[in-house]
Amino acid sequence: MTVPLPKESEVDILIIGAGPAGLMAANALAKAGVNVRIIDQRPAKVAAGQADGIQPRTIEVLQSYGLAERLLREGNQMHMAAFYNPSPNGGIERTGRASDVTAATARYPFEVTLHQGAIEAIFLDSMTSMGVTVERPVVPTTIELSSDEAELKDPHSHPVKVVLQRLAPEQGQTDTEVVHAKFVIGADGAHSWVRKSFDISMDGEQTNYIWGVVDMIPDTDFPDIRNRTAIHSNNGSCMIVPREGDKVRLYLQLTDSDVINPETGRVDKNKMGPEKLMQVAKKSFYPYSMHAEEFDWWTIYIIGQRVASQFSVQERVFIAGDACHTHSPKAGQGMNASMNDTHNLIWKISHVLRGQADISLLKTYEFERRKYAQELINFDKKFSALFSGKPRTENNQDGVSHEEFIAAFQTFGAFTSGIGIHYSPSAIVHTAHQAHATALVVGQRMLPHVFVRAADARPFEIQDLLPADTRFKLLVFAGDTTDAAQLARVRALATALEDGVYGRFGGAAVFDVMAVCAATKEKVNYTDLPAIFRTHWSKVLLDDTDMYQRSGGNGYEKYGIDKTKGAVVVVRPDGYVGTVAPYESIDDIRDYFAGFMKSKA
Repeated sequence: MTVPLPKESEVDILIIGAGPAGLMAANALAKAGVNVRIIDQRPAKVAAGQADGIQPRTIEVLQSYGLAERLLREGNQMHMAAFYNPSPNGGIERTGRASDVTAATARYPFEVTLHQGAIEAIFLDSMTSMGVTVERPVVPTTIELSSDEAELKDPHSHPVKVVLQRLAPEQGQTDTEVVHAKFVIGADGAHSWVRKSFDISMDGEQTNYIWGVVDMIPDTDFPDIRNRTAIHSNNGSCMIVPREGDKVRLYLQLTDSDVINPETGRVDKNKMGPEKLMQVAKKSFYPYSMHAEEFDWWTIYIIGQRVASQFSVQERVFIAGDACHTHSPKAGQGMNASMNDTHNLIWKISHVLRGQADISLLKTYEFERRKYAQELINFDKKFSALFSGKPRTENNQDGVSHEEFIAAFQTFGAFTSGIGIHYSPSAIVHTAHQAHATALVVGQRMLPHVFVRAADARPFEIQDLLPADTRFKLLVFAGDTTDAAQLARVRALATALEDGVYGRFGGAAVFDVMAVCAATKEKVNYTDLPAIFRTHWSKVLLDDTDMYQRSGGNGYEKYGIDKTKGAVVVVRPDGYVGTVAPYESIDDIRDYFAGFMKSKA
């Protein structure tokens, strides 16, 4: 009998792992028209439990892909947080309430909670509409990366060889396939096979904090059961995360005696279960009652805080999500950090694959996301210690006080929301002319604001006009174009931008150009602007209110841009401000793009 040879194939990008990071990547790449495949060892998608919190910045990111509407429809919104501490009479008492999100510029000033399976379904359905599905159950068995320097530098080559094994092949189908990929993304979780295959270390440490998690519908008289609630009790700490429908998630601090097997010294899941977790909850919630009969999902874990020593191998194999950073789940960062890893990466790979950008652009993925991951771990160490620490009482003056916890909660707010993520200067972050748009911080995401479309006075949130379509957005703040002298300046700018930047680096395939005028809707004619600033009638905006003065206006002031001088703002495809410049420094914008894009001139 002849043994069939393994099937061989080629692909632009192979994604290993279909969790949030992998699905974000697969959906975005499919949307960008990239030849992508995604595999997962699980026979079916996540049904319940796992991660569940979507932060304000991640909602903005999902909106940029057209996916936020379903998330907001299906998920629960957390607007308020409550705080409980030990009562002098025994048990716990509420010591305060506050906004759950403390980031002032958040477009969505709340968190959304929805179980991971439902969040993954949003991506899966979107991908299916573009002809991409997760291949499962499939596991990689070997991975090899070419050492040929010329091959590694050629974006058209396929230097990564991965052998895949189908765990349940159909009749007549070979169970082995050899895939030759241009790039591989390892989004295969905390025990990443891809990371281990390249001997990439995870640097950090394990804490002594052991926590249980349980999802259920509670029967309780606790008044803040529908608010995110932090409880410091003499029985240990607890966090409440309200979820979709009537569901609630409890995070419960456990003791060694609860879960450690004395013979092995390891966490033994068999010593715990959802009923026992509820027994812990009853003690922590006293004098309030807490009861549940049915449970959706539960687990126990020890907090580990680690970051991978590198996020890429030769800019051909990348790791993302839990594969390159692990931390506690209570600040709701894991899934958000994971999805934003690949959101940062995919537009860069897309430009390289199309021949629009130099392959060196891919170095910025590790530069930006590893620095963020290290900041995340530093934050998590402080937050976990405060959350897991004993509360301050008369008998324990060294414990965590309510004031200390609230201060940390609010101080870390911009970071936990994702709004405060700030990428450092690099090939794609130039800060030389920051003074010309003082509030649009170069390296941070574009601030939301409502502007009015010049052609029909319809108000629009500017973030909705900056979709994640892999294009750079050139926002020309044109000042008052009803003034003849200013309009002359704008026309001169148009010539400089068209010749020096737009045409040189790829035109409409790479750039989406919009103008934002400071003139009023009663006076402006959008047709007066140069053609490059109105490639479509919808591309001219006004910093004015809508017809009923309900929204819009004062955008120049909000962004710190001088109405008489104007400015040009470059927004990267991931929604972050790449650089700003005055009209007289368009050469600096040309040099910005020349640093990583391929010139057509």
